[in-house]
Amino acid sequence: MLSTRTNYVIEDDKAKSTEPFATGVRGQAPPLVTTNFQVKDQGNASPRFVRCTAYNMPCTADMAKQSQVPLAAVIKPLATLPPDETPPYLVDHGEGGPIRCNRCKAYMCPYMQFIEGGRRFQCGFCSCVTEVPPHYFQHLDHTGKRVDCYDRPELSLGSYEFLATVDYCKNNKIPQPPAYIFLIDVSYNAVKSGMVNIVCQELKTLLDYLPRENPEMDSVVRVGFVTYNKVLHFYNVKSSLAQPQMLVVSDVSDMFVPLLDGFLVNVNESRLVIESLLDQIPEMFAETRETETVFGPVIQAGLEALKAADCSGKLFVFHTSLPIAEAPGKLKNREDKKLIGTDKEKSLFQSQVGFYNTLAKECVAQGCCVDLFLFPNQYVDVATLGVVPVSTGGSVYKYTYFQALSDKERFLNDLRRDVQKLVGFDAVMRVRTSTGIRATDFFGSFFMSNTTDVELAGLDCDKAVTVEFKHDDKLSEETGALMQCAVLYTSCSGQRRLRVHNMAVNCCSQLADLYRNCETDTIINFFSKYAFRGLLNNPTKAVRDTLINQCAQILACYRKNCASPSSAGQLILPECMKLLPVYLNCVLKSDVLMPGADVSLDDRAYLRQLIGCMDVPESHVFFYPRLLPLTKFESGSLPVAVRDSEERLSKGGVYLLETGLHLFLWVGASAQQELLLNIFGTPSFSQIDPSLTSLPVLDNPFSQRMREIIESFRAQRSRYMKLMVVKQEDKSELIFRHFLVEDKSASGGASYVDFLCHMHKEIRQLLS
Repeated sequence: MLSTRTNYVIEDDKAKSTEPFATGVRGQAPPLVTTNFQVKDQGNASPRFVRCTAYNMPCTADMAKQSQVPLAAVIKPLATLPPDETPPYLVDHGEGGPIRCNRCKAYMCPYMQFIEGGRRFQCGFCSCVTEVPPHYFQHLDHTGKRVDCYDRPELSLGSYEFLATVDYCKNNKIPQPPAYIFLIDVSYNAVKSGMVNIVCQELKTLLDYLPRENPEMDSVVRVGFVTYNKVLHFYNVKSSLAQPQMLVVSDVSDMFVPLLDGFLVNVNESRLVIESLLDQIPEMFAETRETETVFGPVIQAGLEALKAADCSGKLFVFHTSLPIAEAPGKLKNREDKKLIGTDKEKSLFQSQVGFYNTLAKECVAQGCCVDLFLFPNQYVDVATLGVVPVSTGGSVYKYTYFQALSDKERFLNDLRRDVQKLVGFDAVMRVRTSTGIRATDFFGSFFMSNTTDVELAGLDCDKAVTVEFKHDDKLSEETGALMQCAVLYTSCSGQRRLRVHNMAVNCCSQLADLYRNCETDTIINFFSKYAFRGLLNNPTKAVRDTLINQCAQILACYRKNCASPSSAGQLILPECMKLLPVYLNCVLKSDVLMPGADVSLDDRAYLRQLIGCMDVPESHVFFYPRLLPLTKFESGSLPVAVRDSEERLSKGGVYLLETGLHLFLWVGASAQQELLLNIFGTPSFSQIDPSLTSLPVLDNPFSQRMREIIESFRAQRSRYMKLMVVKQEDKSELIFRHFLVEDKSASGGASYVDFLCHMHKEIRQLLS
């Protein structure tokens, strides 16, 4: 039982991974997401781009079915690489465009075999033979490799980009640069909370940081501004104007953009007019009494503006309340606690009206991505408002009971990152596989109008798409299985590009080989997405039962076919799945699948949408938070994490808990005075101010190291984590305890030990 300790497995992996991880060996599982490692691309995509549930796939569908191990890849096509790794090379094949297989259209990659002295190549995916264009011809060496193999990224690397030709562009014309439109709710709540003022102040400097390919050059992204409550106000900020002009559209039932010239502008040319506008907006609405808002027409307005400008782009919507004003997409409050736990609960996760699904489809067709910043004081129906962001590859950010003082830092950090981050527009992703398997199902923030193309109005560096594979034939151990993910997109400078990621895994005819080469973190990422999507159509209890059953089957199959025959009383887990039960229990106890009494419907819908596009490192820390004891620091290295359980907390200690969305600093009631002085500048526990959201800057090595750790944690996540100080025995401890996931939860979730016993029983039942 004890070898299933989480931190034991995690530390063990760190100790093993001292060398860079070279991707050249087929079917080699990468280090865990909790390990820091460097990657050398030698022909397969880096695990930062692609992680698989299994690096040794069963040869047959029967074997896959018997094991119940899901076969999937979590792909993060535009992931940011650390500074010591080279970003994908950009390859330009000139007017002919990228070289592809004639039949299956796979792109040139290390799995293509050159034959007939280099005049033709055989496709690794479908085996079709294609002529090599004369300009691409090269002689082969004595091993059959092209002489220029290592000079060409597409022949030697797992990830690279092609410059796309005009044939790859919408309507066969080179795209216009994208535009960013800021749409700001100016109703009573938005003004009163300070949100309007903060957004307008921040945009004055933030507009200098719009994304650009080349840091030396100005961004080519154009910008536009709209404010709204029950009606919409458009602003003409043309550079030749002395003052911005407001144009009001009060007929929200038929949305149009009242001006074309002067709405979308270049920041540098119109700087003075824009600054004047941003100064005026808070003043104009300072005395507003308007409490009702619209929402549908706001997105329509942005969409129409991008259509008129014939470009793709992103809408940043800052919104506060349930849109109850008379308008398309009007909603009613349907928050009904009585439905929780019944068969009708699933309806609460579904969109309330069909309007937003249709609107989302139109947005995707235009390459209009929507990012939604919510500042709710009550129910706003995130399940419905999130439909367009989720379908367009956008993000939802939520700041409940937003208060300028305590929440400004988190909101502004999120906004800054969101505006600056690398993003591709009008993207289409296609996953091709070698004969024997195919991509059958997709999870994430995107839209699909057919069964093969994942359409993303926007795709940013934080978004992952999860792909499930199924057998449609036998696989062979000799050739293994291949997949190629190709994403066609418009860069922020308006260039059409193709990013290609290749991955080869092994295939096996023995179950033991499958169980030796799985990755539990990726399996959990897949299961959580599968389960959270299942909530739309099934009762929550049924979803939980399905998860437990599938995991029991995975472990029972291992027990029956791979484990040495020992006493039936023992729970035997595969080496790489030691942590499957502890992590699975965390998914089952999550607010989405097992809400406590204080968890709102909006919170559940928000988390459900958030997990849908998470990569493996983020879902790992979300389900199993990182708990670090901070009593002494070895130089440079982090303290070893302890298990997420109350019995690990010592009264004399101080602990940092990270969930990817929150940071808690737990202070024990009898923590040493020296420790408190070093961190808080006060020797007494009673004098620590629990409302602190940042640590005081003190002149001692301990204080400095603590702040460094907090900063480094924040830098690793796509959302800014606000710090919360929790004093032992304080009422805020209830929130903190919620994340001690190995303990029994207040909502009735099992402790890890109890859950292990339950799993053991399920497995024995399956075996008997």
